[in-house]
Amino acid sequence: MMKNLLRTTLFGLTTVLITGSVTAQNVPIDFETSGNGASWTWTVFENATNPALEIIENPDKSGINTSCTVAKFTALQAGNPWAGCESQHGADLGAFMLDANTSTIKIMVWKSVISDVGIKLVTPTAAAMVEIKIPNTLTNQWELLTFDFSGYIGQGPYASEMVDQIVIFPDFDLGGRTQDNICYFDNVWGVDSVAVSCAGTTSIMENEKISFELYPNPVQNNFSIQSESIIDEVNIYNVMGSIVSKEITSSNVVSTDITHFVPGVYFVEASINGQLIKKRITKD
Repeated sequence: MMKNLLRTTLFGLTTVLITGSVTAQNVPIDFETSGNGASWTWTVFENATNPALEIIENPDKSGINTSCTVAKFTALQAGNPWAGCESQHGADLGAFMLDANTSTIKIMVWKSVISDVGIKLVTPTAAAMVEIKIPNTLTNQWELLTFDFSGYIGQGPYASEMVDQIVIFPDFDLGGRTQDNICYFDNVWGVDSVAVSCAGTTSIMENEKISFELYPNPVQNNFSIQSESIIDEVNIYNVMGSIVSKEITSSNVVSTDITHFVPGVYFVEASINGQLIKKRITKD
């Protein structure tokens, strides 16, 4: 009797240990070098030529997300509305049961268009319930979306299987795209706001200790920036994070001509007193 009880106890302990060893959730997915996501095997699907998911420097370190690196998804006009990317089964995300502690998924998105963002949770047998979709309400700035999977707890495959894959649809546009859309996303299962000190010079959107005025905005041809301190350098980035203009200066007032720029959103970054101060500008 004692031997059977001992065997049962040991078996139960072993079960707990095994379960504990495989129940792990590698989050938040922040795409930082020391974090999760950047080195994962992301597969892009249903996106025409399926350009790879890119991990790039955050092109807009402002608002709720000043983190260093983010994911860039290019939703091609020729791609399907449900084009997306998925993590690798059996690795990357880890494996966990869908419960009250794991069913709320927050994600930061930066998009130039309004369309649905979709998330699907998949089990090791490739089983899943339908994705949840939420539209972004803001454009050209970071926005936090919250997905509630609590209604799926104990339902369908999640009743008996763990989740080990996440699928993200950054631009689920059933209306059809009229162009290629660049979408950035970051901090999945993360917090409401992220402020990270990136390597090198500190990058900030505004600093109360440094006066940095930019005018006019929106602009058609020329704009000026003015600071109480000497402006050492002015860089302009497009929404894809590429430098489209670079100017070395030594004045506290700088005028820049962007007449030849394509209309759209850009980011003006000024180096002042060893700090990079960034502001958004719209070219009409």
